[in-house]
Amino acid sequence: MTAAHDIPELSVVIPCFNEAQNVAAICKAVTTEAIGHAESHEIILIDNGSTDGTRAIMRNLCASDPRIRVILNNRNYGQMRSPTYGLYQAEGRAVIGMCADFQDPPALIGEFLRKWRGGAQVVLGQRRSEKASLLLRAVRHIGYGFLARFGDYPVIPGATGFGLFDREVIDTLAAWNEPEPFFRGMVVEGGFRLALVPFDRPERAAGESKNGVMALASFALSGVAGSAKSLLRLPLFLSLYIGLLALALMVAAAVAFAVDGPVWILLALALGVGLFAVLLLFLGLIGEQVRMLAERSRNVPLVIEQERINFPVDRVAPASRTLIRRP
Repeated sequence: MTAAHDIPELSVVIPCFNEAQNVAAICKAVTTEAIGHAESHEIILIDNGSTDGTRAIMRNLCASDPRIRVILNNRNYGQMRSPTYGLYQAEGRAVIGMCADFQDPPALIGEFLRKWRGGAQVVLGQRRSEKASLLLRAVRHIGYGFLARFGDYPVIPGATGFGLFDREVIDTLAAWNEPEPFFRGMVVEGGFRLALVPFDRPERAAGESKNGVMALASFALSGVAGSAKSLLRLPLFLSLYIGLLALALMVAAAVAFAVDGPVWILLALALGVGLFAVLLLFLGLIGEQVRMLAERSRNVPLVIEQERINFPVDRVAPASRTLIRRP
């Protein structure tokens, strides 16, 4: 990568949505840690359509510190696309992604950098404990179990996406052009050198969480859809097993005919089960075609920017998979 400006050692990307109570404090805390542990740094705040005054605070932060940069999305793009897009816009040799609510402790920045300098390409914070409702813990447990069973690669329980990613990791994953990037899964799929940093997740500093049970369930379903392509093949496997059952019923009908048993009942069951197996077979083939089409057509912008603030002149043009809406 070449640029007319100095490339920072560390970029810290902080996605925000209605974080007026936290955004100034998190920038101050991250700045303190970055100055103490990194040669140079930038902070990128990416706002996902806030309506509570967050954007005005961001503008003031940019005016007071040229190392703070802001991307304003033209609408809310969800919990997967906007944070991942923010990571792709970072330019540091190491890139940290973290939440604005202090549940991802800025105090771990130094430890992340230490492990990165020691050779790790990915350093993930691994949630050791967290004060959460029983329902929320149950949803997470089910989600991790589902991904472990049907996912295309191993999952890391407790890894929330809070972590550090080497420049090579960011550039590699950005080139995948995932339309709904399940970033924590992509990191594992890439097979990069990985280190874990266990931590006890604190409560939110201020404001209300945007991650309710339904939001987390939606996030989990998107993750499964993006990282468990084997589910599309499930009807094919089911059709095989059900077809074998239909064959067994046909054999049973033949035996029943020989011993004067319930032939017609068994034949009717065999016919019904056989037709269901054929239906699943064609459904599975359609799913396989959809999967292959999806692999070939990943060309939807992650985000449409409304504005970016404090970026160097030669970084006005966005990175791949985006579009800036001009006034």
